[in-house]
Amino acid sequence: MQRMNTFIYQKEGWPHFEWNSEAFIGLLSEVRNLQGRLIGRMESMGFNLRNEASLETLTLDVLKSSEIEGEYLDSQQVRSSIARKLGLEIAGSVESDRNIEGVVDMMLDATQNCFEPLTTERLFDWHSALFPSGRSGMHKITVANWRQDDAGPMQVVSGAMGKEKVHFQAPDSSTVDQEMNLFLDWFNKKEEVDLVIKAALAHLWFVTVHPFDDGNGRITRALTDLLLARSDKSTQRFYSMSAQIRIERKMYYEILEQTQKGNLDVTDWIKWFLNCLISALNETERSLSKVLFKSSFWNENGNLVMNERQKKLLNKLMDGFEGKLTSSKWAKIAKCSKDSAIRDINDLIEKNILRKESESGRSTNYELVGLGLS
Repeated sequence: MQRMNTFIYQKEGWPHFEWNSEAFIGLLSEVRNLQGRLIGRMESMGFNLRNEASLETLTLDVLKSSEIEGEYLDSQQVRSSIARKLGLEIAGSVESDRNIEGVVDMMLDATQNCFEPLTTERLFDWHSALFPSGRSGMHKITVANWRQDDAGPMQVVSGAMGKEKVHFQAPDSSTVDQEMNLFLDWFNKKEEVDLVIKAALAHLWFVTVHPFDDGNGRITRALTDLLLARSDKSTQRFYSMSAQIRIERKMYYEILEQTQKGNLDVTDWIKWFLNCLISALNETERSLSKVLFKSSFWNENGNLVMNERQKKLLNKLMDGFEGKLTSSKWAKIAKCSKDSAIRDINDLIEKNILRKESESGRSTNYELVGLGLS
């Protein structure tokens, strides 16, 4: 195995990071401008629309944060779980698996209670929620406590056996308690830096200490969301940093490794973080357009005579229906006969709400008129 590099936490002065504010002042100003515009726009949208937009964002956040770790959750279960915990009624709500409930509990505690202090007990609660069985896959892990490193140092390694490359080795487990006390003291201090910059620093610091056996990435992103919620002065989330990190995952790991093997000047990391956040804020326009379309649709079509099956399926289409809608799927989801499904569909075609897709192949597929959301 290659010789271990010197890592940032081994540098004299750790964990007192340094940076050149002039190098990213323009990026920070852009972030703050985009945040302000987005929050202002949401405040003008009304209570129900804000809840709908926040539900969309939180669902995306949970899904993409898990995807970064290679875990793919059921989107309908995630959405249903969040809606239930927020007291929101949604069409087609389903029961959620225990592991999904845990991830949702952590994310909601981070964002809904973003102004509460961060404590060791709170982090242990999050960790317990992520691993309710005390296992990560088939492996038993230490839950609700700092890692013990019983099987050797915590390392991020790639490459074939005998030719492994160590991308990162976390601080020895004997130092984690002290490292986390320093982190929590800093985290809970009154802000000496802009909260967006604090989010970037907290992200780097926590994932570098790597205090748990597993789940460090997801908890890191929950902490990032907590500080970004504070920076927005809002417990509702309208943009997803995790979704953007998922898109930029390769670059994310590259800049992280580069920074963890560098010195205490973390200017480049902060610049990357701000650029990623700008992309996340710009991307939110797409999810907002979906929420606005749904609101506009029901304002225009709410008075048309529709049965409950039609309302349920139309809401599912607007919430992001996976795959193609056919009369067979309609019958299965609405729990009705195929004849009833065809009558429902034909009625909506006559009302210019549904239409047949131009290229439908063997079976006939249907889509919403005017839903230009791909």
